[in-house]
Amino acid sequence: MSLVVRSRAPLRLSFCGGGTDVSPYPEERGGVVLSTTIDKYAYASIEPRRDSRFAIHSLDFDFVAKYPHARKIALDGNLDLIKGVVRAFHPKHGADLYVHSDAPPGSGLGSSSTMAVALVAALKTWLAKKLTPYEMAELAYRIERVDLGIAGGRQDQYAATFGGFNFIEFHRDSTEVNPLRIAPDTLHELEYRMVLAYLRQTRSSAKIIERQQASYAAGKREVVRALDDLKQLAFEMKRLLLLGKIDEFGEALHEAWLSKKRLDEGITTDPVDTLYDRARKAGAIGGKMPGAGGGGYFVFLCRAHARAKVAQALEGAGAQLVPFAFTHEGVTTWSAERTPARRPARGAKG
Repeated sequence: MSLVVRSRAPLRLSFCGGGTDVSPYPEERGGVVLSTTIDKYAYASIEPRRDSRFAIHSLDFDFVAKYPHARKIALDGNLDLIKGVVRAFHPKHGADLYVHSDAPPGSGLGSSSTMAVALVAALKTWLAKKLTPYEMAELAYRIERVDLGIAGGRQDQYAATFGGFNFIEFHRDSTEVNPLRIAPDTLHELEYRMVLAYLRQTRSSAKIIERQQASYAAGKREVVRALDDLKQLAFEMKRLLLLGKIDEFGEALHEAWLSKKRLDEGITTDPVDTLYDRARKAGAIGGKMPGAGGGGYFVFLCRAHARAKVAQALEGAGAQLVPFAFTHEGVTTWSAERTPARRPARGAKG
C-alpha cells in the first residue's frame, strides 16, 4: 500500500520591508524584508490512487473538485492557486489532494503563498523531483505571480520555504535569504512582549498591491519615498534586533506602520486606526499589519509588563487574540500510513 505524503509550511510575520519585494521596485532599486515564521501552518496531503482520477479537497471551504485525470484540471476561479501548482507538476497518476490552513486567505500572514509552498513540497516529494529550497520558493512564486497573474511580492514564498528569522534581499536577478543569529534572550523577550490579534475580517491584498504597483510605476513621489523609507527601516530594525534593543525595535515598528500607510489609502481604515490608538494608549510601543493591509491580523510589541493591558484593550475593541510562538523550521514533508475509511457499525442507521 502506497504511503500518504504530507507537508506543512509555516506562516510568517513580516516586520518591515513589505512592498519593496513587489515588482518592479526590487528590480529597479532592490528590496529587503525582515520577517519570521510562526507556529501557524498551511498543510497539504497527497493520497495516491490506483486509478487516474485526481481530486482536490479544500477542508477549510468544504469544497471538492474532481477530475478524470490531472491533465483535465481547469482553472475556473475555484482554488485556482492549488490547481495551478498541481498543473505545474504534470502528475501522471491519480491522487486525492487535501489542503487546509491555520489562517484564512487575505489574513495578512501570507497564507495563500504559504499554501503554494506546502503544495510544491508535497508534490516534489510524491513525484521524486529534485528541487533546492531556492528552486522551491521561486517555483511557488512563478506559479502564483507569473502563471496565474496574482498580484503580490515574493517574500512569503521564501519565508515559508526557509523558516525562522530572516533578512531577505531581493535583486533584479536573484533573492538572498540571510538567517539572523538572534540571541535566545532577545527572542524570548520579543515573544513575551508581542500580541497577535485577528481583526475578524479579511481583504483582497491583490487589489491593494495592484494600486501600489500603479502608483510606483507612475512615479508618485509619496509612494516611492515610503518604499525607500521602509527599506531603510528594515536595515535599522535588523540592527536593533541583533543588538537586543527591544524598545527601540518597537519604536521602529511604529515608524514602519506609519510609512506603510503611505503606500495606499486602502491599507488602513478608521476602525483599524482607532484600535491601533487604543493599543498604544494601553502600552503598545508599535505594531503593524504583517500583510498588504486592509484587514486580517495585526501584531503589536508592548512595553514591559503592558502585554495584559494591551490584550484587554484589543479584546474590548472586538479583536480576537491569537496565541503564537516563533518557529525556526521551514517547509517540511513526511510520510504516513493511509488511514482506512471508516465503515458504519453493523446495524447502525444513517
